[in-house]
Amino acid sequence: MEKKFSAAIAGACMLLAVTATQAAQAPAVKPGPADAQFKAIYTQEWKWRISQKQEEDEDDDNGVSSSLPRIDAATQKQRLAYWQGVMKKLDGISQDKLSAPERINYQVYKAQIAALIAGQVFREYEKPLNADTAFWSNMASGARKPLTNEKQYRDYLKQLSDTPRYFDEEMDNMRAGLARGFTPPKVTLIGRDSSITSVTDAKTPQDTVFYLPFKTMPATMPAAQQEALRAEGVKAIQAWVLPAYGKLLKFMREEYVPKARTELAAESLPDGKAYYQSKIVEFTTTSMSADQIHKIGLSEMAKIRGEMQDVIKQTGFEGDLPAFLQFLRTDPRFYAKTPEELLMRSAWVAKKFDGKVGQYFGYLPRRRFAVIPVPDDQAPFYTSGRGGPGVYLVNTYNLPARALYSMPALTLHESAPGHAFQMPVAMEQKGRPPFRNAYISAYGEGWALYSERLGVEMGMYETPYEVFGMLSYQAWRAARLVVDTGIHSKGWTRKQAQDYLHDNTALSDHEIETEVDRYISWPGQALSYYLGEMSIINARKKAEAALGSKFDIRAFHDTVLQLGSVPLPVLEARIDTFIAEGGKSPYPNLD
Repeated sequence: MEKKFSAAIAGACMLLAVTATQAAQAPAVKPGPADAQFKAIYTQEWKWRISQKQEEDEDDDNGVSSSLPRIDAATQKQRLAYWQGVMKKLDGISQDKLSAPERINYQVYKAQIAALIAGQVFREYEKPLNADTAFWSNMASGARKPLTNEKQYRDYLKQLSDTPRYFDEEMDNMRAGLARGFTPPKVTLIGRDSSITSVTDAKTPQDTVFYLPFKTMPATMPAAQQEALRAEGVKAIQAWVLPAYGKLLKFMREEYVPKARTELAAESLPDGKAYYQSKIVEFTTTSMSADQIHKIGLSEMAKIRGEMQDVIKQTGFEGDLPAFLQFLRTDPRFYAKTPEELLMRSAWVAKKFDGKVGQYFGYLPRRRFAVIPVPDDQAPFYTSGRGGPGVYLVNTYNLPARALYSMPALTLHESAPGHAFQMPVAMEQKGRPPFRNAYISAYGEGWALYSERLGVEMGMYETPYEVFGMLSYQAWRAARLVVDTGIHSKGWTRKQAQDYLHDNTALSDHEIETEVDRYISWPGQALSYYLGEMSIINARKKAEAALGSKFDIRAFHDTVLQLGSVPLPVLEARIDTFIAEGGKSPYPNLD
């Protein structure tokens, strides 16, 4: 299976690159039977996917499911067969008969279905956790969403009662993975049960995260009804949630973690080479090999180190790079004294961007975002920050590990113009099928990393130290190309990976440890960032060279963001069209 599947993956990637280019060059086609055939396929599949709870229904105002997904082995086999059937139907459509918008939809959708099939073929559902997140922490995150009416509370209570069944199915899948050596490496699981004990160690049901929706209830709801629902919430948590978490904790401590594999490399997993290549395809949307990516990482790291040396000179520091990195990691001036200071610095950077946004973007998203701390139960092993529609999470745990000189780059990446800006822009585009809102990491993370570089042009970095913080973050992402492929394809040890980040970035030791464990347990995801940024930068350079004085940075950025999350070949083909059309904005009515 390994050779057959890896060959199919590589072929699909090359086809995507070719067809994306052909689509950009193809003559205009009016909507016709092929469009209707394709729309029927994806409309039916998306409706089915919603019914399977594989995606959230954006048209459902209720917003709370009365049950958790079915994830047993039989259901997983049915999903594989269903998606394989969808792929067969897609193969029967001639792209050259699709209209231009549907060609792009086809390329995005086919890559999405291919990734879903790969996940089922390799039975990734048997490994529903990594060093960063797990199915139970995702469930806890859902409990933090506010509820607004009685129906939502009733559905939430039903969902809580479904916890034992859902956890049992997850554990059955994990046992199957354990039996064939398909687990995260043991070293990345140490201490991760803290997000379980945050529930099991609670003194009362009211002290768990699952009671949060009952602490602040709608003012329009009668007091007696509120009290009745609170009482039912306590009973549900006591009867269903706490026993399920207790059972999970026992399973993790006595069965799963002790028997988890000790090897680090994805290539040491069953069908490992094909599996790792499938993750490269999924997270980079290219057919590059691990060796090619490793070499790119080494080359880019050398370039960034040269930039770092120039900035060190600007600070007046006398010493080499290792000495400068040690100075940055240990001087108290670079670290916040309180969580509030870190949050306020983040908010300040975000507001600075608001004063510059009109010079670089024409279309602005309506959705705003809040700056909030990472929840305490997740923070110790969580990344430094994470952003998305409506939220910019800042990790205030272990303040001596959170450098202030890195906050401008982090904020640009996670908030605006990064994730909390890009995602809403994509979601606000009209007439786009819902599957287009699915996240493609190479595009989304590539854009967010590009946003950090863009901060130099925007004047967001006020000191050489902040510029160095940006370069350290660039080096961090370039280093991921080296470290991820090193771990999963070249036999690197955990210490080798940690040393590489320590020697080439200003990241704190705490961040280096949590990040390396994330790469070890989540193969391929770390490759998205730098390769995506390179694609956007190269596309911009191509457009600047071709358009000359006609190049408008606002039109370029709007074109990239208006397209939404797409495979990199599709993005590159869209910029070719942007050039051919004279660099015009996709929003001609904007000033």
